[in-house]
Amino acid sequence: MDIKRVVLAYSGGLDTSVILKWLQDTYNCEVVTFTADIGQGEEVEVAREKAKALGVKDEHIFIDDLKEEFVRDYVYPMFRANTIYEGEYLLGTSIARPLISKRQIEIANITNSDAVSHGATGKGNDQVRFELGYLGLNPDIKIIAPWREWDLNSREKLLTYAESHGIQISRDGKKSPYSMDANLLHISYEGGILEDPANEPEEDMWKWSNSPENAPDDAEYIEVSFERGDITKINGIALSPATILAKLNEYGNKHGIGRVDIAENRFVGMKSRGCYETPGGTIMLKAHRAIESITLDKEAAHLKDEIMPRYAKLIYNGFWFSPEREMLQALIDKSQEMVNGVVKMKLYKGNIIVVGRDSANSLFNEEFSTFEEDSVYNQKDAEGFIKLNALRFIIEGHAKKSRKK
Repeated sequence: MDIKRVVLAYSGGLDTSVILKWLQDTYNCEVVTFTADIGQGEEVEVAREKAKALGVKDEHIFIDDLKEEFVRDYVYPMFRANTIYEGEYLLGTSIARPLISKRQIEIANITNSDAVSHGATGKGNDQVRFELGYLGLNPDIKIIAPWREWDLNSREKLLTYAESHGIQISRDGKKSPYSMDANLLHISYEGGILEDPANEPEEDMWKWSNSPENAPDDAEYIEVSFERGDITKINGIALSPATILAKLNEYGNKHGIGRVDIAENRFVGMKSRGCYETPGGTIMLKAHRAIESITLDKEAAHLKDEIMPRYAKLIYNGFWFSPEREMLQALIDKSQEMVNGVVKMKLYKGNIIVVGRDSANSLFNEEFSTFEEDSVYNQKDAEGFIKLNALRFIIEGHAKKSRKK
């Protein structure tokens, strides 16, 4: 492949620092680095100095704060669908990849680059997510995936390469035994003792939350306000999408909310055991389902529940920019027009307990729902309703009797 300039998704860590140098040497090309701040909680500016030390020009170093765009244009649309993969995973890593790939392609256009590169391995889902994003936005872009080309397939080999090429890698402190990925929605843990699904995670693995046992002994009440399916206020105070998620993370972390330990089916075929902390997202999901419970028509709500697994799989597998995902999104967004109101919740030792919901668009009608005397519902009408729904059973039952004679 003849490559003149490549845009690398760059964190400044061991893997991507080695990749940067490897790209320069292997392809004899210029490298443009792109570092996305999506709320991972790490200092992203250090990536600038590391890139400069490896010969990247100032004008080719991009460090972008994408937190608001991430929550507004990716997390919120996904949560309108109550999206979970295989019943438990809130897709924290999956939903970040299309935004990163989109920005990489934009930077490739700005810098006249003819290729993009990422640090995902050949075993995981992220290689698929990144590359489907690239090709969905620019079908002519060239893609370099070093983990599918080189033989640097261990940490020791990467360290040896770094030392022999003058790449500064900090060895201070104890390296985590886990592979971790973080953004404003979640933090994930894989590898180490987690590779045996029978092993319980060590308590000091968890970075973002109290254990439920150590959470406060007193419950805390919060209210979240929705407009068209998106949270716009916490306790009556209007906040930006990223600020809302960050604030919900604080509540969830404090009260031990959002830990999950799952074995999931990767797109590439094998099962993978992962642990996730998604504190704010877990609260968001509970609250959203609560406000929908009084604002959505029954069949609309059931239809959403039926299509959600398909929508979740599209995001998990990397098809965010596909026409089918966009079609489903249009349906989901249409369903949210009346999903407005306030949900009150009690947070206590890992639990989110919905204690109230209110909406000007509520379909909950006390006159019809009451267990007391009413003047709007004739209970005798239920007899015909039941008989009509049982008609096929009645016909089949008579037919069975006839066959036995």
